[in-house]
Amino acid sequence: MQTSSDRHEYPAHWEADVVLRDGGTARVRPITVDDAERLVSFYEQVSDESKYYRFFAPYPRLSAKDVHRFTHHDFVDRVGLAATVGGEFIATVRYDRIDADGMPASAPADEAEVAFLVQDAHQGRGVASALLEHIAAVARERDIRRFAAEVLPANTKMIKVFTDAGYQQQRSFEDGVVRLEFDLEPTDRSLAVQYAREQRAEARSVQRLLTPGSVAVIGAGSTPGGVGRSVLTNLRDAGFTGRLYAVNRALQDKELGGVPAFRSISEIADPVDLAVVAVPAEYVPEVVAECGEHGVQGLVVVSAGYAESGPEGRERQRELVRQARAYGMRIIGPNAFGIINTSPGVRLNASLAPEMPRPGRIGLFAQSGAIGIALLSRLHRRGGGVTGVTGVSSFISSGNRADVSGNDVLQYWYDDPDTDVALMYLESIGNPRKFTRLARRTAAAKPLVVVQGARHGGAAPQGHAVRATRLPHATVSALLRQAGVIRVDTITELVDTGLLLARQPLPTGPRVAILGNSESLGLLTYDACLAEGLSPLPPLDLTTGASAADFHRALSEALADDSCDAVVVTAIPAVGETWAADESLAAALRSAAAEAPGKPVLVVHVELGGLGEALSAATSTAPQAAPPAPGGTPTPRDSARPGPPKRRGPGDTGAPTPAVAAAGEAAGEAPAGSRSIPAYPAAERAVRALAEAVKYAQWRREAADPGKVPEYEDIDEKGAAEQIDTLLAAGEGLTLGTDQTGELLARYGIHVHGARPAPTPDEAAAAARAIGYPVALKATAPHLRHRADLGGVRLDLADEEQLRRAYAELTGLFGDPGELRPVVQGMAPRGVDTVVRTVIDQAAGAVLSFGLAGAASQLLDDTAHRLIPVTDRDAASLVRSIRTAPLLFGWRGSAPADVDALEELLLRVSRLVDDHPEVVAVSLEPVVVAPRGLSVLGATVRLA
Repeated sequence: MQTSSDRHEYPAHWEADVVLRDGGTARVRPITVDDAERLVSFYEQVSDESKYYRFFAPYPRLSAKDVHRFTHHDFVDRVGLAATVGGEFIATVRYDRIDADGMPASAPADEAEVAFLVQDAHQGRGVASALLEHIAAVARERDIRRFAAEVLPANTKMIKVFTDAGYQQQRSFEDGVVRLEFDLEPTDRSLAVQYAREQRAEARSVQRLLTPGSVAVIGAGSTPGGVGRSVLTNLRDAGFTGRLYAVNRALQDKELGGVPAFRSISEIADPVDLAVVAVPAEYVPEVVAECGEHGVQGLVVVSAGYAESGPEGRERQRELVRQARAYGMRIIGPNAFGIINTSPGVRLNASLAPEMPRPGRIGLFAQSGAIGIALLSRLHRRGGGVTGVTGVSSFISSGNRADVSGNDVLQYWYDDPDTDVALMYLESIGNPRKFTRLARRTAAAKPLVVVQGARHGGAAPQGHAVRATRLPHATVSALLRQAGVIRVDTITELVDTGLLLARQPLPTGPRVAILGNSESLGLLTYDACLAEGLSPLPPLDLTTGASAADFHRALSEALADDSCDAVVVTAIPAVGETWAADESLAAALRSAAAEAPGKPVLVVHVELGGLGEALSAATSTAPQAAPPAPGGTPTPRDSARPGPPKRRGPGDTGAPTPAVAAAGEAAGEAPAGSRSIPAYPAAERAVRALAEAVKYAQWRREAADPGKVPEYEDIDEKGAAEQIDTLLAAGEGLTLGTDQTGELLARYGIHVHGARPAPTPDEAAAAARAIGYPVALKATAPHLRHRADLGGVRLDLADEEQLRRAYAELTGLFGDPGELRPVVQGMAPRGVDTVVRTVIDQAAGAVLSFGLAGAASQLLDDTAHRLIPVTDRDAASLVRSIRTAPLLFGWRGSAPADVDALEELLLRVSRLVDDHPEVVAVSLEPVVVAPRGLSVLGATVRLA
């Protein structure tokens, strides 16, 4: 049992699970008096060389005094952390606060000496780097701003840990020892180092799950049809390239379905990398312990009976994660559908999907097994699955996502060479700030398409809590788009958009050429383009008699036209049209598209029985080199019996067989070098997918220069932190008073126009004399605050007589001054009234909002939002993105407002919230933006 030590309660919030460089996990926690035996055992397993590097002398064993010193901490001036696996120490780090002479000290001394010791067997796993990040965060919490470390020159590994951490440091050499000193204030480089370490570790942890050398299915029964037996069969039938084992205590035979069988995983002589757990929930703890002892690296838990079943199951799920993490294992699930890796070198189908999807370039992640099934099924019909050409690189259905989440999978996909497009179904975002950060980075390299369930705050998905958002769906969607996420509303749109992005290049603009053999279908496509904000060119009608050669010629001309960025081809079948004619038309379109590989081509076809499959046929989802131009006229339509496209296996050149397909399917193969073209059964679906690609391409261009977060020399970040700490010491959930608000905002260069209370007419007059006329008289009661339309504000009061008359009018209209809370404020220069707000939304993270003040903007919901931290480019686009923005830029002859000052205010507010997460809400209303400068007339701040 962990207990508190000398001076401070045990800091449980310092405990954390970390993912290491090799993908394994460790538990970081404070060292306590109960750890004496663990410390001694740990030290005995450290080599003499490592001990020498730590103590600068031979030090074979710890004395009783050493053990006492290294296990008794006050958690303020003396702190020790341990990284543990299986409950045993694998590394330790400690700091001791020192004064300027290097002697033990207490606050306000702000320097500490730090030292590490890592067990030799775990060196090279990134343990020391992870511990340095954690001990630095602990030190900052305890007001330590600087670390010092003394290292022997030969200890190059530890010197590299400090050097690579990215902190600004000073190095000196004296008496044969290297002394390193570095500030703990995070720098851009230190944050980049942390994010890079995090990415490598989390990506590796997912890679280990998807590329095991051996898999054991625990709970595979002798009777076909059970969950465990189904997973075992699917793994075997997929041709898993590694070693496969069946495990079940009830098994009597040495084999099960041709797979070596064992009663316990401990009986398997060779290492097991991945275990699929398919036993009842009450037996899972025993299985996890056996897996941990055997050295299993990861678990896929398909067993149900966890958080989806209620409070008892939720606690069972927490214990499952704790137990697995103690052994350094990561978990997919519980209640998971499974994972798939189609790489020819792995061929892993550790899932309940009975068929292995064809290898492709699309990565799939779903928190729901049912949605995962739907995604695989639709890709099977639309060009994925066993015979399709737009296949899957990897598939993860996380179930209750108790451990591995969408964030981990994004880390993996970011630099996965086999994944070009990422499709995700999310029911919740556990860490919204991290998700948007990872999404922005991933989307800069490859498309990320997301559909989110429970987005309207309906029933919470079973198995994990959903963070409720107070923002409208359209706002959350816009915020995710700013991070580069392609946000769609349905699974159909997810697949439609994913197929286009996997098969075609990104458009360079919104101009769309439309051509086809149906005037009506062309007009529908034209209208759909306008509805999606695209810029369509007049449709080109080739008439119903158009041949494949006519389509080839028209498409070639459209693609060669510099006035278009994408082409939508519309086609309807002729009476009695044959598969040969469909194939001929598809070949003509692919050939023309290959001549201009830089522009996307889509097809809308009302009958996709043959053309869709033929269009989709290609050897790769990536654009290929253009094939030779067709030699001669394409095969004409004939009267042969119409039939569906045929499946063709590898090397099969014989007569095709019927495909398993519906409208919008794809199957078959195409000549090498051809380019797959997505086909859609409706104009609206094709155009909506194209519109998403256009917006994403525009984001990619803008993301190349994202802007910067400016530094302002007059910002007092340290003073603000001290003020916030002092205020919060009085309790949580604090709305600051007027003076406190003004003081905090002033530390960030935001000055609030002063206002004086006026509980009586005489005090109002005295306040006006002190401020100087003209003045404004305002009622600040909650129901009248910022409601000039209700008559609670009187402006431009030039003298005392006008002030007293206005005071009488207000009290006559609204009642007693004690209820009105009137204030007197000096008049600000005339301008445009605006509103600036921030909120910490549970689903989206920190959000900065901007709009014009007044009822009209509220009725129109004319407010724009950006994720914090905001760059200078974000601030500029935020101001210009509201519909009423022309009022700031000299609309109808008015004087333009000082937009530069407004953008600077937005950046300063963003900095305040980003620097201090305790600031959970800021409201500046109104902010009057004049032709020169601006005035903040009202402000509120809330801390938590």
